[in-house]
Amino acid sequence: MNVSQNFKYLILGIILFGVAKAEAHNPINPCNRHEPFQVLCDLCGCSTSSGSFGFGTLSNANFVGVRYIYQNFESKNGIFENSPISKETFNTVQLWAQIPINDSFYVTTSLPYQDLTRDFNNVKENLNGLGDASVIGWYKHVFYKKKDESVVDFNPNKEPSGHSLQFGLGVKLPTGQFEQRLADNINPGFQVGTGSIDGVFSLGYNYGSDKFGVNTLLSYYLKGENKNDYQFGDQFSYAVNFFTAIPRQKMNIMPFVGLSGDVYDSITQYDETLRDTDGNIVNFSFGSELAIEKFIFGASYTLPVSQSLFGDNVQSKQRLSVYVNFAL
Repeated sequence: MNVSQNFKYLILGIILFGVAKAEAHNPINPCNRHEPFQVLCDLCGCSTSSGSFGFGTLSNANFVGVRYIYQNFESKNGIFENSPISKETFNTVQLWAQIPINDSFYVTTSLPYQDLTRDFNNVKENLNGLGDASVIGWYKHVFYKKKDESVVDFNPNKEPSGHSLQFGLGVKLPTGQFEQRLADNINPGFQVGTGSIDGVFSLGYNYGSDKFGVNTLLSYYLKGENKNDYQFGDQFSYAVNFFTAIPRQKMNIMPFVGLSGDVYDSITQYDETLRDTDGNIVNFSFGSELAIEKFIFGASYTLPVSQSLFGDNVQSKQRLSVYVNFAL
């Protein structure tokens, strides 16, 4: 049994055990603080990777941590039903963090290491190395409850309503290597990096009550051109997630379910559009987090609901993620 298989079974075991989470500022009941649930978009190194990995935890806890992501794809090399299939496995280990600037501003950052494997006609190819680092700055606007002017209130503090908006602006850096020889593959996303500087623009809405929450996030990724005159298509990502909080003694459990998706524009090179390089995918996810004191453990499992990637020649099969964070 190889390392990726061990990770897969570990993640599934965590999910089935009901692992979940809580806001680290109040580990007994995070929702009493009316902190909105959030799953922020990730900047991915590969064009077939989803933009809805999540760039933060289920709550607004600031943290530093490590996350492991497993993905697998099948690519059909030909136009016939019996055309040979290439099986691709993406293993990613990320150092990630959410660092506060003040009450309204914070920064999320990620540095991935990629280990990619492809099996085609019983010939295996491995690709590994540092992926593309990313940094996103966020502004959070919190809405407060309107005070009843007919009631005398000596408390100067405003009471949060549970609603908030978030605006993100970030950049992905070309720290991962792009190899031109791999671009001709059926799945050109089989790369540790894009070799380009990309921008991201995000808008999110969150609502959190004592026991229930929902969030939506829209992100647009503006892809740059690398030194090979190769440019992955711009990407639009969206996500909606629902959660509930289950407080326990000295810990908090927060399971969630959600839908997410990505729409990809075509890849271009030398100002020419490459055929069958656009696509779209819709995913269903479920998972949970567990917060114990300052530690946050999380896991999620994702399956595609519908997809059409690279002229239907590439199929995303599943995605698994597990992480452990230390709250700041």
